[in-house]
Amino acid sequence: MKVITSILLLLASTTMYSQMDNVVGEYFYLAGENGKHLTEYTLTLQEDGTFHFHSYEDHQRGISWERNKYGKGNWRMDGKIVSFITDKEKDIDEKYTLDFSNSKARFITKPERDKTDRKIETKLQFFESEIFWIERLKILKNKNAIQQRP
Repeated sequence: MKVITSILLLLASTTMYSQMDNVVGEYFYLAGENGKHLTEYTLTLQEDGTFHFHSYEDHQRGISWERNKYGKGNWRMDGKIVSFITDKEKDIDEKYTLDFSNSKARFITKPERDKTDRKIETKLQFFESEIFWIERLKILKNKNAIQQRP
């Protein structure tokens, strides 16, 4: 009985860690055109459970302005839900002003059992956040290095 229980626990932990490996990486969102209005988000989830977020906006029409916002903290995965935690004392400073506490995203990927030709891009879809422009954001996993601004 102990052997069976040990095997089941080992299988469960292996599945959990393999799913964490899938979610680790760089995520990227780009909207707009260079020279008009450009919005770019980059989210990096690291293996050690930390994350870095960068938001870049460049408005060229009307009153031109450029803005960078940053956030960092820790993340954890529970099933397919990624929760973000920002320690206000350690993670918030002059540069890192975004508080991701109480932010949650769903990890979306093509199921391994799905053998069809259907293409499902790996992404995180935020469904809860106190940062209003983060809620409902879909950010795609970028398998290559982070792209440079055009």
